[in-house]
Amino acid sequence: MRALVISPDGATGLTICEVEEPRPLGNEALVSVHATSLNRGELRLLSIRPKGWIPGQDVVGVVERAAADGSGPAVGTRVVALVDEAGWAERVAVPTERLAVLPEEVSFVSAATLPVAGTTALRTLRHGGDLAGQQVLITGASGAVGRFQIQIAREQGASVAAIAAARHGDDLRDLGAGQVVEAIELAEGPFSLITESVGGESLAHAIERVAPGGTIVMFGSSSGELTPVGFRQFVPGHEGARLQTFAYYTSGSGIGADIASLLALVAAGRLETRVALTLPWADIAQALDALRQRSFSGKAVLTIAG
Repeated sequence: MRALVISPDGATGLTICEVEEPRPLGNEALVSVHATSLNRGELRLLSIRPKGWIPGQDVVGVVERAAADGSGPAVGTRVVALVDEAGWAERVAVPTERLAVLPEEVSFVSAATLPVAGTTALRTLRHGGDLAGQQVLITGASGAVGRFQIQIAREQGASVAAIAAARHGDDLRDLGAGQVVEAIELAEGPFSLITESVGGESLAHAIERVAPGGTIVMFGSSSGELTPVGFRQFVPGHEGARLQTFAYYTSGSGIGADIASLLALVAAGRLETRVALTLPWADIAQALDALRQRSFSGKAVLTIAG
């Protein structure tokens, strides 16, 4: 089969070439991949992984061979999955607990946006507990995760403030943000939950905006800046607040169930997936370029030629 692999021979450090077929374990289904989407974290992985490694975490496709242990969906079922690697390939082995059945109302391309970004949004928000009536602040709100966070928090009854460039204001308000401001220090708080993906000064200002007993969930650092943190930043006015780190790959089991819940919201028209760019996987260079330049709001999706 063919896959996109790390290779010094490719102009982008990637090339499509023949690789060995996956060998599914007993609890894994073999999935024929139709589409995948790009995640910002994959940019870093491309720079540190060895020659021959196959990237790719978001997977949508069709079950080609059901799991030998009888778990998971049958052959021919449309599915969505989150894998740790090897998703940029014609076929991939997926543990069945990381699979969800794709409803007919949702397209492959739309569903490809959900696994990493959607589950990250859902699981970061869970650190806030019951969000009904709560004030939630989201930094980096125009990105794929932020857009999902706005919608899910709104769905759960929260009042949402979003930090994003002014050009995204109308769009994010349409998704459910009550206030959209360009800098976190302009947000009207305090907030019981803050999801923070920027780091540096943004995280320092988040501490100034968190309510007593509230939570700041750190799940990224797009600024690349460090934040000095000390006790006096929390008193007075932020007593009992906590900093919580988050990485999806250590966030626990039930990935498939979470993807299924997100798909149900999409199928019901209650969660918008923004596909900003759809390209065949041979055009990976163009997709990576756009991702690095942050030239779009939403997700870039690659279609896999069978």
